[in-house]
Order: sequence, then structure tokens, then C-alpha cells
Amino acid sequence: MIWRPDLAAAAIVRREHRFLIVEERIHDSLVLNQPAGHVDDGESIVDAAVRETLEETAWHFVPRALLGLYLWRNPQNGHSILRAAIIGDVTHHEAARRLDEPVVAAHWMTREGLLGEAARLRSPLVMRCIDDYLAGVRHDLSALNYLTAQPVAATA
Repeated sequence: MIWRPDLAAAAIVRREHRFLIVEERIHDSLVLNQPAGHVDDGESIVDAAVRETLEETAWHFVPRALLGLYLWRNPQNGHSILRAAIIGDVTHHEAARRLDEPVVAAHWMTREGLLGEAARLRSPLVMRCIDDYLAGVRHDLSALNYLTAQPVAATA
């Protein structure tokens, strides 16, 4: 059996002590998460974070740094996710834009507000990313490399 975690990109955005959070309906429950989603075939991790943020929140995201890579195995279904968390800012909001399903709303929430909703967090990745952000964890985006199809040089 081949083990393959899903690759997801997440945007970590903070503004005035509040974080950009999506509320989404997953299996008939409303859960809270950062704007995040799968990296599409042929898409870079950074581009996926920009796309997902716009699709899920209607905010335009500008990546600034890599927060980290997080591997999590869901104990309920055994499914694993490798999350690349990207720190950035948002520039403008398209208020009339329809949010992608399963998102029902985007919110700006404090860490304390999220802790008060701990039972609604989609995964432990949500608080871990916020805590790492607040601890000052930052890596250069150049750590994420996307290589397009290029011929491999012949070795002598």
C-alpha cells in the first residue's frame, strides 16, 4: 500500500490582532479553518494559497513568508494532510464575490475567540499555525521551489 498525504496550502493572515478564518460546512457541521485547500496539479504551493484565499474569503492575498510545513493524520479516518502554511497580507476585498462551497462565511477572529470555539476547529492545524505565527516563526518563501517540466541534463 502506498501512503500519499494530500498537499494543502493555507493562508495565515493577521490584521489588528485578528486572523482571517473561514467557516465551512463539513459533514453537516460548521467548522473553522484558515483559508486552505488542495494544491492543484500544475500549481505551485504559493499560487494555491493565493487562489484558495480569494475563492474562500474574497480577499486578495499577497504571500510574504513560509510559516512551515505541517503533517497531520486525522485519527477519525486515517487520512493524512501535508499543509504548507503561507503568511501574508490581504490587499482588497471583493464583497460581491460568491464564496466557494463549502465555505459559508469568512470572519476575522482573535486567538482567544478561536480558543472559545475549540470544538469547532477543523483540525489542530488551525491553532498550531496561529501559535507558530505569534511565536515569530518565519521562513523565506524561496524554500518552496516549483519546477516546471525541464529536460534532465545527461550525465557523463
